[in-house]
Amino acid sequence: MSVEAPHFFSQRRAGILLHPTSLPSHHPDACGDIGPEAHRFLAFMAASGFNVWQMLPIGPTHSDRSPYQSLSVHAGSSDLISFADLFERGLLQLDEMHWPRAQALAAAAQRFNVLLVEDPSLEENFQIFCESNSAWLDDFALFNAAREAREHSPWFDWEIPLRDRDASAMAAERNREKVRIDAVKFEQFIFLEQWQSLHAEAKRLGIALFGDLPIFVAHDSADVWAQPKLFNLDAAGQLLTVAGVPPDYFSETGQRWGNPHYAWDRMEADNFAWWRGRIAAQLRYFDLLRIDHFRGFEAYWEIPADSDTAINGRWVKAPGQALLRAIFDDYPALPLVAENLGIITPEVEALRAEFNLPGMLILQFAFDGSRDNPYVPHRHKPIEVVYTGTHDNDTTLGWYLELDAQARARVDSYLGHSSEPMPRPLIRSALASVAVLAIIPLQDLLELDSSHRMNIPGTAENNWGWQFDWSQLAENAQGRFRNWLTTYGRI
Repeated sequence: MSVEAPHFFSQRRAGILLHPTSLPSHHPDACGDIGPEAHRFLAFMAASGFNVWQMLPIGPTHSDRSPYQSLSVHAGSSDLISFADLFERGLLQLDEMHWPRAQALAAAAQRFNVLLVEDPSLEENFQIFCESNSAWLDDFALFNAAREAREHSPWFDWEIPLRDRDASAMAAERNREKVRIDAVKFEQFIFLEQWQSLHAEAKRLGIALFGDLPIFVAHDSADVWAQPKLFNLDAAGQLLTVAGVPPDYFSETGQRWGNPHYAWDRMEADNFAWWRGRIAAQLRYFDLLRIDHFRGFEAYWEIPADSDTAINGRWVKAPGQALLRAIFDDYPALPLVAENLGIITPEVEALRAEFNLPGMLILQFAFDGSRDNPYVPHRHKPIEVVYTGTHDNDTTLGWYLELDAQARARVDSYLGHSSEPMPRPLIRSALASVAVLAIIPLQDLLELDSSHRMNIPGTAENNWGWQFDWSQLAENAQGRFRNWLTTYGRI
């Protein structure tokens, strides 16, 4: 029996894709955060008529800054904590706002501990937060502190008693690293309060926050260290198999992502409690969610851990139907979007259709000349989400300028040889689509070239660092955006 499409997808909407790290920052070495600039961005969206803000995953990252390899599926990234808010609360002094982030947060945590003694209501709120989140917070705080004390070495390289979660070793580590553990809990408390303020403002303005849920988790994460039996690991915590995708037209050797696979039989045995808890955690932050690499719910590409490439993998069936049923039993009206890009089988599409999940349509993929291309606008269906491009694509202007003459002619012909400069014709095409939700990356709205790209898949350098500046917004841009959204029925 199929699931009815949530009410959220009964109304035409338009949104912007922008990770909070890409907001302007007033700190020379910091990314954007969820403070005043995030609230200013919400006001800009509302004035322009946009009503969905899509982000990338917001968890704490490794040193490569990829939001898709997080240290926790529950925690928020301390990089997103607003120093301006900490200053307003008296937790940071003016000069400290320009300190390195870790040093400034440590100073704020010390002042917070003093306030806990002086303010019983704050102390009570903090204790309620810690107790209500203890199922993940205690492990994450200990993991974070232990990892920092070991120069950020991964948990599977720690001394064996702590690696294997020996009770006495963990108690000793908690005692040694109490200051850092308390600081991590403070950071998560502050992050959630700042996020709740942002979320409340978004709701007041009629803007939904759209989150991103990577299907896999990082091997070096608090989640895998805390529950290694839920993952395909050996007794020493080392990977037995890793995730990825097989060779295709993008790569002759496929993509070896390196994430651990789930021990799906163990997860299914308790009706996917881990996954249901993960969804519940994300719904504290977001109004709707995207499942990245949705096809892995139907079957996943299993690569031996000792293989250097993805060539020697195999497809293994996953219990996606049972998992989604458990999730929708908990949240019958959950607005969930399936990332169904790449080589997608009929079985994957049947699973998506059974649960009435919108898929993704990328206009940059639409103009290869193929008659059956599902991304070309006249083939779109209402229960879909259309994009000009995603965080993994070039900007639309950069993409267009890199097309050969024949491909560019196909694009121009389909778009009616518009007199408007690119990327405006493609943005209009996305907004005109019958797809219920249209998402435009901010780089395209700002008409930026390839130098403003967010990520180049398969590369490890110079990604995830792009930030915009308000000066890049043309003087009449808000009026133009609102006119577009009115014209195409998305306000």
